[in-house]
Amino acid sequence: MVERLRTPVEELDRQDLATFCSTLEAVPLDEIEPRMRARVAGEVRAVRIVPRAGADALEAIVSDGRGTVTAVFLGRRRLAGVTPGRRLVLEGMVTDDSSQLAIFNPAYELLG
Repeated sequence: MVERLRTPVEELDRQDLATFCSTLEAVPLDEIEPRMRARVAGEVRAVRIVPRAGADALEAIVSDGRGTVTAVFLGRRRLAGVTPGRRLVLEGMVTDDSSQLAIFNPAYELLG
């Protein structure tokens, strides 16, 4: 109990998120590699719109408490339900996009 009180809230949140994601039969984000098809779970940390090849793309930074991946939805400015704090499952091919891991146009499932 004393240890839990001394631990920063951010660390407790990270541990809770990692535990939640491990129950969903998803690959932990610190274990995925480029050119690998993966099913990952996590929480959206940030959403931004970035121009790519003349068209906008929605990028969602997703974390599972162990690592991060960027979900890139080409040609989209918004997706209903994909907002910071929302938990979801992504499935698709992992790529190396400018030295960070990304999944382009992943299949996604919003979690409650």
